[in-house]
Amino acid sequence: MATLGFHASHEQIAPAQLLRDVQLADAAGFTAAMCSDHFTPWSHAQGHSGFAWSWLGAALATTNLTFGTVTAPGQRYHPAVIAQAAATLASMFPDRFWLAQGSGEFLNESITGDPWPPKEDRQLRLEECVDAIRALLAGDEVNHRGKVQIRGARLWDLPSPAPPLMAPAISPETAAQSAGWADGIITVNQPHERLRQLPGAYRDNGGRGPALLQVHLSWAATEAEAMELAMDQWRDNVFQPPIPADLPTIEHFEAVGRATTPELIRQAVLVSSDTSEHAQWLHEFAELGFDFLYLHHVGQEQSAFIDAFADSVLPLFPGEPPAVPR
Repeated sequence: MATLGFHASHEQIAPAQLLRDVQLADAAGFTAAMCSDHFTPWSHAQGHSGFAWSWLGAALATTNLTFGTVTAPGQRYHPAVIAQAAATLASMFPDRFWLAQGSGEFLNESITGDPWPPKEDRQLRLEECVDAIRALLAGDEVNHRGKVQIRGARLWDLPSPAPPLMAPAISPETAAQSAGWADGIITVNQPHERLRQLPGAYRDNGGRGPALLQVHLSWAATEAEAMELAMDQWRDNVFQPPIPADLPTIEHFEAVGRATTPELIRQAVLVSSDTSEHAQWLHEFAELGFDFLYLHHVGQEQSAFIDAFADSVLPLFPGEPPAVPR
């Protein structure tokens, strides 16, 4: 049975309130959580973007949840800094933290002023960063000259065990490519015919570890309210790669989002006022081979969603509280 987790969206909720939200999710019976790691929201309507790494320390210290984050080493973050941050959290909170490394979005990485590389170069840079992070977490001294430069880097406080390194994968091709280095994969909800291929593509190419799915959903007292929330908060986030990776500003995201229709929203967000319908969708994702389902209610108010799903959905996914995904 899949484990249900809670997704904390820094782009939509101020960090102090988001900390209260994960504490409420913990008290309500969720056992796992993850958060985003961006510098900029996707729209003015979202309007927030706290620093994930300092927030994670507070979240891990004040809940019993396991936590993960999807981050992008190589431009905004040097890989040695990511390794140090991950090692520190994993040392303080053993077996409760994981991280996924992606190639990033120009919207966030552009703050450095450096050129935005083409996808092929970003993928090579990511693989170099992952190799460096894994070596640092193993206690090695790292020197490297390539897409990233590292000189004499060594971690002095090593976690035991080291946190799992997950791979974000939207396509079966990326899932297969990640099989050689990742401890698991994470993706977002897509049409079933695409999702069905991802765990298989990863495992058929030697990939081991769990398959994680971030589920965008919108729930409210009525169907109309649920759709209104999704259109307000997530209309700029429904487009497939390469669009999200290469847009440079909020204004660009908002411009493409003007073309979003309710029909297009429903392809990216599960919209329903019926918790039993949401539960059925989640069971279908579990049947596709996903081990962890992180629920992202796209509204900015989380408490009613947490209470409703704790009452009507969590009991349908029983099981022992999980350790960090491995």
